[in-house]
Amino acid sequence: MNNNSIKTVGIMAQFSNPGELMKAAEKLRDSGYSKFDCHSPFPIHGMDKAMGLSSSSLGWVVGLAAIIGTTGALGLQWWTSTIDYPLVISGKPLFSFQAYVPITFAVGVLLSGVAALIGMLALNGLPRWNHPVFNSDKFEKVTDDAFFISIEAEDPKFHTDETIQFFESIGGTNCELLQENQ
Repeated sequence: MNNNSIKTVGIMAQFSNPGELMKAAEKLRDSGYSKFDCHSPFPIHGMDKAMGLSSSSLGWVVGLAAIIGTTGALGLQWWTSTIDYPLVISGKPLFSFQAYVPITFAVGVLLSGVAALIGMLALNGLPRWNHPVFNSDKFEKVTDDAFFISIEAEDPKFHTDETIQFFESIGGTNCELLQENQ
């Protein structure tokens, strides 16, 4: 006996050009949809505003990592040269910070880079190994010359028939249910 059932996880519609995609995103945003994504073969300036997305918090994560990295590196070098193992070499002061700038900079950049990678993955909900849009034969054209919008079934306004009708009313074609096995 097979216990696999098919679950609808969203709906995808195709649009003919970037201008229509932008207008459709604005209409979706204005009508209250919140869990949708726009797919295009190239970046479209202003799409984040059209979708109603807020600014990313990734800059704050990277900035905080840079501050922690530089403070930690400089603090460790200060502690080892003045407290743990103080040596006076050629009459220089115990804490000669000019010698510590390269290491401090390198650790700050290293931690910023690691925080950027981990933060980007976390904020984007990755890794997600597969998304139902990739099961669509039509979606293969998104890397070449097609424009799509997909709405997740988790969206509070999502109702299959009403969402398809809404897509069609704003110029969407080739509406397709996105499904996956449970």
